[in-house]
Amino acid sequence: MSEVLFEGYTEDELLALPKEQIEAMILTGQPVIFRAGSATILGEFIAEGNRLRIELAQIEGGGEGVLLVIRALARRYAQLHQLAAIEWVVDAVHLRSAEPQAPPRPGAPRVRDQGAAAVGEACYLFEPVGI
Repeated sequence: MSEVLFEGYTEDELLALPKEQIEAMILTGQPVIFRAGSATILGEFIAEGNRLRIELAQIEGGGEGVLLVIRALARRYAQLHQLAAIEWVVDAVHLRSAEPQAPPRPGAPRVRDQGAAAVGEACYLFEPVGI
């Protein structure tokens, strides 16, 4: 299996970037569209206090396990920068590709966001990160 690239960067290359550059490019708290492997993703990323908040609104294409790769990258980033947790909000619960789904984690809730009922379902997970 070949390595999934994020806008041409490997996971190790992204993690080697200075924290300030990552904050300016990715952790802006603003929507960003990026390529990960063959998927195009609309997401929002921000470090809030001692946690990393990731919201994935739309994922088009893929099929090479992009969600699992994003999770691995996020965990490595959080550990590297001593963040205590990752907060996931995944609005893109109805994917249009053959993206393999990770097996449900015990205790990982699948919730319907009542505040965005017109949008549909979202998945939420607060994931502690061992430092």
